[in-house]
Amino acid sequence: MKKYLKIFIPLVFISLVSFLGYKIVTKINYKKEVAANIKTIPDFKYQNLQGESFSNKNLKKGTPTLFIYFNSECEYCNEETKMIQERLNEFNRYQLVFVSFEKPELIKTFAQKYNLLNYDNIHFVCDIKVSFATTFDIQSLPSLVLYDKNQQLIEKIKGQTKVDAILKKLTP
Repeated sequence: MKKYLKIFIPLVFISLVSFLGYKIVTKINYKKEVAANIKTIPDFKYQNLQGESFSNKNLKKGTPTLFIYFNSECEYCNEETKMIQERLNEFNRYQLVFVSFEKPELIKTFAQKYNLLNYDNIHFVCDIKVSFATTFDIQSLPSLVLYDKNQQLIEKIKGQTKVDAILKKLTP
């Protein structure tokens, strides 16, 4: 019996270390792949509040873009949106795309709460397939993804961020 344990325990240990090594390498490769895919705005397709398709083709060329991944029930998301809304005139030169996996009705209520529906540079979209978080490797709310006027990634930001910091990063 002891002979079997002397063989079995090291075998289990080696198997466990190999499995963990495989998982780590897979995660590193995934992170590299995502980083490469989001260097420029990747192809995407969501639904706007009118039920129409909204994709990267709807974005204005030559205009910096700020993606804001949010949830209407998230306290930090509400604070972030409130700070942006209070200084909305400073975001005129940028396009803001608010993305949520919630139902369009909830997203519309959120947008109305902050009076953000009637602006040409602000879009609210529903991520029906819940692909935004995977595409951009996002694990927290709110998350911001900033692109310059050439659609090149500036930065991914986790969590609530001051408006001054956002504007500083968006301004060339």
